[in-house]
Amino acid sequence: MPVEVMKAFEAKFNVRVMEGYGLSETSPLATFNHFEKSSKPGTVGQPIFGVDVKCVDDNDNEVSTGTRGEVVIRGTNVMKGYYKRPEATAEAFRTGWFHSGDIGVLDEEGYLTIVDRKKDMILRGGYNIYPRELEEVIMTHPSVSLCAVIGVPCERLGEEVKAFLVLKQGAELTEETFVAWCKGQFAANKYPRYVEFRDGLPIGGTGKIFKRALREENT
Repeated sequence: MPVEVMKAFEAKFNVRVMEGYGLSETSPLATFNHFEKSSKPGTVGQPIFGVDVKCVDDNDNEVSTGTRGEVVIRGTNVMKGYYKRPEATAEAFRTGWFHSGDIGVLDEEGYLTIVDRKKDMILRGGYNIYPRELEEVIMTHPSVSLCAVIGVPCERLGEEVKAFLVLKQGAELTEETFVAWCKGQFAANKYPRYVEFRDGLPIGGTGKIFKRALREENT
């Protein structure tokens, strides 16, 4: 959940939003912002009872605190394997931990921040760009109601950054104005080079933006 959306909801309805994280493979919870502890907006909390979580590099070595890595999970909540898919099971459970496919960061108190899906990462000119990092900032723009960032094919750099925007009712924004704003928010290699305004974005069955549909449209 974008931090900006969470803060606005909490302010409007005077409630505390409790955010957690998990997958179908983890039945389905792995971490949560616990009731008896303070939440950290932008994080999905700490591991629940009986669950271990760590972040690893591409060689499955644990990364240091505050460093990005793939989130791996171990505990009694984790499934035994994919039905009649031994190769997929072996890949997901290499080293004895379930590999989520999500990139995350653990802080010194064990709070997990989800950076992005590993497959959604944009590789632009040799630099890794995480769409969610950009989306969190773009959602703070006063004219933006919803956004999605993906990588689109680029002959020179491999991939280029493209932003899809849904504006708030009655708001006006031009591509030139938005890109200029982004240049003040992001490093020169990260800001969107392409912008597309839409009335809405494709939503999947879980209520999340269906980025695969956007990528298929732009390949």
